[in-house]
Amino acid sequence: MNVLGIDTRVTLFAGGLIFLLALILGIWKYRQMATSDNHLAHPYVDIAHRAALLYSFATMLVAVFVELSGWPTWVNLTAAMVLVFFFVIAIVEYIVHGARRDTTNQFEHATPALTAGMFALIVGEVGGFGVLLAGFVAGQLF
Repeated sequence: MNVLGIDTRVTLFAGGLIFLLALILGIWKYRQMATSDNHLAHPYVDIAHRAALLYSFATMLVAVFVELSGWPTWVNLTAAMVLVFFFVIAIVEYIVHGARRDTTNQFEHATPALTAGMFALIVGEVGGFGVLLAGFVAGQLF
């Protein structure tokens, strides 16, 4: 007996996986803090950990909008997964910089690929959530 739609269940599962990733990243962060001379993790290890925590809760918020949206399941699932995709890509980029220890600011030497990626992220995240917010308005307010 599933009372939640498949779109909501998939989104909640994604949020749970991102939260699990955040917990694992917390272990990495702790290890770096415990073994470094200044007792700090690399900035991008710290950013990856914090971003994963925040994105996991953001994904749970997205799941609420998915569940309450008036749009068809495929629209909600697509919009939610666009958001999740960009959340995960951002976390992965932070992990890569933390593992490489190659920068403390990825925008210091921005490339056209980074600029294009940021533009896609902005469109994807704002657009994806805009679809879900409009679906909430259509389904719950009108």
